[in-house]
This record gives sequence, structure tokens and C-alpha cells, in this order.
Amino acid sequence: MELILPIVLLIIGFVILIKGADWLIDGASSIATHFRVSKTLIGLTIIAFGTSAPELAVSLSSLASGSTDMLLGNVIGSNIINVLLLLGVGALIYPIKVNKDTTRKEIPILLLISTALVVLFLDTSLNSAADNSITRSDAIICLLFFAIFLYYLIVMAIKNREMSSRKKEKPKYKLGIAFIMTLIGLAGLVGGSQLVVNSATEIAHGIGVTDRIIALTVIAIGTSLPELVTTIVAARKKETDLVVGNIIGSNIFNICIVMGIPVAIFGAITPESFQIIDLVMLILSAVLLFVMTRRDEKITRAEGALMLLVFAIYYGYIVFEALA
Repeated sequence: MELILPIVLLIIGFVILIKGADWLIDGASSIATHFRVSKTLIGLTIIAFGTSAPELAVSLSSLASGSTDMLLGNVIGSNIINVLLLLGVGALIYPIKVNKDTTRKEIPILLLISTALVVLFLDTSLNSAADNSITRSDAIICLLFFAIFLYYLIVMAIKNREMSSRKKEKPKYKLGIAFIMTLIGLAGLVGGSQLVVNSATEIAHGIGVTDRIIALTVIAIGTSLPELVTTIVAARKKETDLVVGNIIGSNIFNICIVMGIPVAIFGAITPESFQIIDLVMLILSAVLLFVMTRRDEKITRAEGALMLLVFAIYYGYIVFEALA
């Protein structure tokens, strides 16, 4: 009987998530049409930053409480899940077309920033330091990377506006309604994901699952629920530009802001439980995305299945290690 309420709240949370994603995609798509900018740009900004709010909240609260492993794990885990699981699922639903700018510019930027994070973290290997750590100066470097990325987005927005000035595509909703739908959709995603995570954690505790397994499953995947549901809904609506923009923007936001701001505020972190495979998978996921899209500027269903296979192998290893 004690689990009835958490189960009901879990279902309600998923309903809010799905409806929020639906409104977000329709609203964001209309905003892009109104302002004559690409839907990829909207995915890189409004959707990406909004759906990364749970990760930022978890990072701030975890570092404030002294849990440095949770902070870096949140960033690395979410980025791996975003590429391998989310794009894998999205490509299975509908092959994801990727435009040339994304293939040649935005994905390489993601690969560069992911590699930079690994380099900044490997102090024992590169600097003969006693521990691997992310310092306040490292965090500032990440924030500077993000400033450069924002400058790129502004230049791209101006360029896209000029190129699409002659297009006559009619937006689905008026601008005011589109903004309201987008804001309500984002709120629904963040609120719904929080409700799902809290309810799932309570259910897991109720059936005797340990905190360690909960952290590896419920929390890790729970903070990526907004991106996951947004990806599924966008793929079903065949808004593939929004899918790719959401993932790339979220991953860059995670590294530069979700990690950068808390460390810049609270100081250096020295995570202890990370293995080289975690860092390898972070780079590998970005490399896979780059290679798959570079060849024919799309992610096919077969490539989506490969992403899911790699994700299953890695995540299976993590769970097996945790249970051992």
C-alpha cells in the first residue's frame, strides 16, 4: 500500500514529461519559423539549455554537499547517454538527417570540448600530480569555451536569418503562443523528470534496492529524461534538426556550464571513483557521432542500433561492476 502513491506519481510524471515535450517541440519549431532561423539553432539553445536544467540542479546540490564524484559522473554519464542512448533511440524511430553546418562545425566543437575535459582531468598522467582534479582555473577555461560557442551561435543566427529571409514558411502558432508553449513545455519536462526521479527512488527504496544502484540507474537516466522524451517526440514528428541540436547543445552545456559553474563557485574537485573507461566512452561517443554523420550526413537505423549496442555494453559493465 505504501508504494501506491509513488507509482501513481511516477505515471503522472511520465504524462507530464510527454505532454511537455510535445508542447516544447511545437512551440520551438514555430519560434524558429517566426524568427527565420534554423531549427537546429533552436535545438542548440532554447531546448538544449532548458532540458539540461536537471543536470545543473543536481551538480550544484551535489557539490554543495561535498559529493564531487556525483558532479563529474553526472556530466560524463549524461553526455554518454545523450549520444548513445538518445540518438540511438531517435534514429531507430526515424533516420536522423544532419545538416552540413552541424557535421562540419558543431559536432567537431563537441568533440573538441569533450577532449579538453579529459585533458584537464588527467593530471596524474600529464602533469605527474598526486590526484586527478578539475580546478577552478579548469572550470574558467570551460566557461571561456562556452563563450566562444555562444559567439558562434550568434553569428550562425545572423547568417541563417539572412539566408531564410526569402522563405515564406508559415508558422504553426502565433509568436506569443509559441513562446508560452515552449516555456510550459520546458517547465513540464523539468517538473515531470523531477517527479519521475523522486517517485522511482522511493519505489526502489521500498523494494530494497541499494543507494549505489539507484545512483547508477535512476539518477543517471532520470536527469536525461527531458532530452530522451524530447528526442522521441521530435523524432516521431520528424523534426530531426531539433533532435541533433538538442543533443549537441546539451552536451556542450553539460561540460561548460553544468560542471564549469559549480566548480568556479565552490572550488576544485577531486573525484576518486572514475576509471579510464568512463573517459574513453565520453570521447568514443563524440567520435562515433562525428564519423557516422561525416560519411553521409545522417544517422541511419543501423547506426542507431550500433549506438544502442555500445551503450548496452558499457552500461552493462558499470552495473556488473557495481553488483560485484
